[in-house]
Amino acid sequence: MTHIRKLALALILAGFAAPASTAAQVSMSIQMNLPAVLPPLVVVQPGVQVVSDYDREIFFVGGYYWVRNDGYWYRARDPRARWYYVRPNRVPTFLVNAPPGHYRHWHGQGHWKDKERWRADSHRHGHGRGHD
Repeated sequence: MTHIRKLALALILAGFAAPASTAAQVSMSIQMNLPAVLPPLVVVQPGVQVVSDYDREIFFVGGYYWVRNDGYWYRARDPRARWYYVRPNRVPTFLVNAPPGHYRHWHGQGHWKDKERWRADSHRHGHGRGHD
C-alpha cells in the first residue's frame, strides 16, 4: 500500500508542477543594450510617445516602455531593465496597428496625417491586432 501512496503522491505533484512549467515556457524576455541616456520622448498622439530620433522604435504608453522585436511586443517599466513579452491582445491598439519602422528616427512632425494614412492602410491590407 505504501508504494501505491507514493505513486499517487508523485502523480499529484506532477500535476501541480505541469502548469508552472507551462507558464515558464510562455514567459519570454529580452535585454536591450540601450545608451545611458535615451533621447527625449515626443508625442505621437495623446497618451502615446516615442523615443525621438532613435534607431529603434521605443514607445511609452500607459506607464510602460514598449518595443517590437522580431514581431513580438515587449514592455518594461525601465528601458534599461529586462523587457517582458506581452500577449498580442494585451498590447495597446495603437502600437499593434503602427506600421513597423514608421516611428524610427521620429521627430514628431506630421503625425496626425500619417496616423490616418497608416490606419487606412492597415484596414486595406488586413493588418489586425497582433500582426505587424
